[in-house]
Amino acid sequence: MNTLWNKNFTIITLGTVVSMLGNTVSSFALAVLILELTNSSFAFALYLALNNLPRLFVPMIAGTFLDRFSRVKVIYSLDFLSSFVFLFIFVGLTQNFLNYQLFMILALIIGTIDSIYQVAYDSLYPTFIDKGNFSKAYSISSMIYPIAALMTPVAAFIHETIGLEILFIFNSLAFFIAAVMETKMDKDESHIQEGAQQYKIKEFKKEYKQGLKYLITHKGLLFITLYFFCNSLFQMSVSQTLEMPYFKNVPSLGYQRFTFISTANVLGRFIGGFLHYRFELPSKYKFNIAMSVYVIISVLHAFYLYTPFTSMLIINFVIGILAVTSFNIRISSTQATVDNAMRGRFNGVFQTITTTGLIIGQVLWGALGEVFDARMLIMSMNLVTLVLTFIVIYRQREHVKPIYNQTL
Repeated sequence: MNTLWNKNFTIITLGTVVSMLGNTVSSFALAVLILELTNSSFAFALYLALNNLPRLFVPMIAGTFLDRFSRVKVIYSLDFLSSFVFLFIFVGLTQNFLNYQLFMILALIIGTIDSIYQVAYDSLYPTFIDKGNFSKAYSISSMIYPIAALMTPVAAFIHETIGLEILFIFNSLAFFIAAVMETKMDKDESHIQEGAQQYKIKEFKKEYKQGLKYLITHKGLLFITLYFFCNSLFQMSVSQTLEMPYFKNVPSLGYQRFTFISTANVLGRFIGGFLHYRFELPSKYKFNIAMSVYVIISVLHAFYLYTPFTSMLIINFVIGILAVTSFNIRISSTQATVDNAMRGRFNGVFQTITTTGLIIGQVLWGALGEVFDARMLIMSMNLVTLVLTFIVIYRQREHVKPIYNQTL
C-alpha cells in the first residue's frame, strides 16, 4: 500500500507551512509600507512588478539547473537566505535607513529568491508522492496557503497596535526554522543526470529550448499554459494591483476590512482543500468542473466590489473554494503528465510565461488605476477573462480534457 505521509513528504509539508506563515505576514507588511510611503497605486504597482520581474527570466535558468542538480539543497539554501533578507529589513526599519528605492531593490531580491524556490518546489514536491496519491497530496498543498493567510488579520492588528517591525523578525525566524527542517530531507534524487557537475552556462540555451519544445509539442499543456498567461494578465494582476488600494481609499472599508475579505477567501480555500483531501473528484468530470470554476470565478470577481460588505465576504469565501478546485485540478494533472526529467524545465517555462502576463498587467492596471475607477477596471478585465476561457480552454477541449480527466 502506497503511503502519502512518508518522511520527505511530511518534512516538506511542515517546512512549507512554517515558511508560508512568515511569508504571508511579510507580504502584508511590505504592501502596507509601500502604500503608506507613496500613497500611490502606480508606485504600489511598480513595487509588485519589480517583485515579479525576476520570474520572467530566472525560472528559465533555474528550470534547466534544477533538472541536473539537487532540488533539496536549493530549497533549504533559499530558505536560509530568505531568513537573512527579512532580518535585514527588520534592522533597516529600526535604524530608519530604508526608503522607496531600497524597497525596489529588495523587491527584486525577494522576487528572485521566490522564483527559484517556486520552480524547485514544484519540481521536487511530486517526487515525494507515491502513485495514486497525487490528487490528495495537492489537496494538502492547497490548504497550506489558507492556513498561513489566517495570519493576515493578526498582522493587521499588530500593525495597528505595535508596529510593523516585529513582523519581519517573525518572518526571519519562520524561514530559519523551515530551512533547518528541510535539511533533514533525503537527497536521493533520481533526476540528477550523470556528469551534471560539468554543467556549463552555455548549455542553458539548449536545455531551455528543450523545455519550450516539450511544451509546444504537448498541445494540452500548451493551451493550459496559454490560458493561465491570460488569467495572470487580465484577472490576477488587476485584482492584486487595485483591490488593496481601493479598500485603503474608501473610508467605509480600509485595511482592516481588506484583511477580513482576504480571510474569507482563505477560509474558503482551506475548506475547499479539506474537501478535496477527503473526497476525490470523479476523473471523467474534472474538465467540466474546471471549466465551470473558471467561468464562475470570473463572474464573481467582476462584480463583487459593487456589492455590500457582507456579500463581499460571502463571495470571496466561495471564490476561495473554487480557486482551490482550479489549482488542484491544474497542478496535479500537469505535474503527473510531465516527465520527471523535464519537470524543472516545464515549470520554468510555465512560470516565465504566466509571470510575463502578471507583470504587464500590474504595470498597465496600476497606471490606469490612477485615472479610471478601480471597480470598473476589475470588472472589465474579469469579463475579458470570461470570454478567453471559452476561446482558449473550451474550444481546445480535445487537447485539454485528456490531461484534466486522467486518473491520478
